[in-house]
Amino acid sequence: MVKNSSRPIGRHFLHIPGPTPIPDRILRAMDTPIIDHRGPEFARLAKRCLEGIKTIFKTTNPVIIYTATGTGAWEAALVNTLSPGDKVLMVETGQFATLWKVMAERLGLQPEFLKTDWRTGVDPAAIEARLRDDKAKEIKAVCFLHNETSTGCLSPVAEVRKAMDNAGHPALLMVDTISSLASTDYRHDEWGVDVTIGGAQKGLMLPPGMSFNAVSDKALAASKTARLPKSFWSWDDMLAMNKVGFFPYTPATQMLQGLAVSIDMLHEEGLDNVFARHHRLAEATRRAVRAWGLEIICKDPKYYSPTITAVLTPEGVDADAFRALALDTFNISFGASFGRFTGKMFRIGHLGDINDAMLLGALSATEMAFSLAGVPHKKGGVQAAMDYLVSAHGGTVKQAAE
Repeated sequence: MVKNSSRPIGRHFLHIPGPTPIPDRILRAMDTPIIDHRGPEFARLAKRCLEGIKTIFKTTNPVIIYTATGTGAWEAALVNTLSPGDKVLMVETGQFATLWKVMAERLGLQPEFLKTDWRTGVDPAAIEARLRDDKAKEIKAVCFLHNETSTGCLSPVAEVRKAMDNAGHPALLMVDTISSLASTDYRHDEWGVDVTIGGAQKGLMLPPGMSFNAVSDKALAASKTARLPKSFWSWDDMLAMNKVGFFPYTPATQMLQGLAVSIDMLHEEGLDNVFARHHRLAEATRRAVRAWGLEIICKDPKYYSPTITAVLTPEGVDADAFRALALDTFNISFGASFGRFTGKMFRIGHLGDINDAMLLGALSATEMAFSLAGVPHKKGGVQAAMDYLVSAHGGTVKQAAE
């Protein structure tokens, strides 16, 4: 009788929507001796990161780097710009939008939540209509997720900015890019965003534990009169020390070593190429899902996420049991389900440092797991993805030849 292996064989297929696989080059950059965080070598590293990260957000304004997950950067965005009792307009795109709303309530703000069925992105027309109704201009900020990590719906930031301008409303615009930054096009300055929230563990290919606030001049002005309590999150303290290459507290030195290399790698590939790769892998995944005869949570193609595809399992199929079987049998991790879709869907992450072959391996493991778990599906999802990828690369090869 053959015994089960006491260790997993080969590399783990990490296809949750973050953290994403960390490239060896970044691991090596972080695997270095600690340097003095008050010394000149660190100041050079910090300035390199503080300037470099601006190019990822596409801003010339400051980007504040926190030793915290994205949840901390959510809080920093709110407490630096708002006062107790302020009204904020938020959109229920899914679990993480809901958590941000709960945070706003706990901080003493008054969030108004525009409801959705969790299967769509933000509707700019709904934002515009609500702001037009706010004759007294009581709403101080509009907050939403660029990419809802729990459902795989991408929202149109530039269109929301236009809607706010059309309404003639002075509210701040705050956007969470935690699962979209460095994976799809984002333009903090051009799109008129006041605070952009980012995280390190997804498109930036780093471990969890670092997050960001990109801030506009309008947001900085608002911070001068904001009255929510803050200390660790204070922009003033950070910006003052960042000017000379330091932080007001002990920074995550090794994360900064990794961030510097991450920024280099993104520019070596070229941001437009990074975005095109993510959109190609996302389309291949969606074609596989449709070929399997399964349903994508995001209902409208105009909201499709380039980083996450959430898949609705057939009636009677426990999505969490399916994920457990896939992990035990094929050493692959999928994203869990939340809220109204608990046990009814799983999420395939296709972001970060992954290529076509890695994705096809993940889709193959998915199709095999369907068969073993008895999930009703059609064969041929992997083939559909392969056919699309060959077609996508065929056009590129043809252009290069010409």
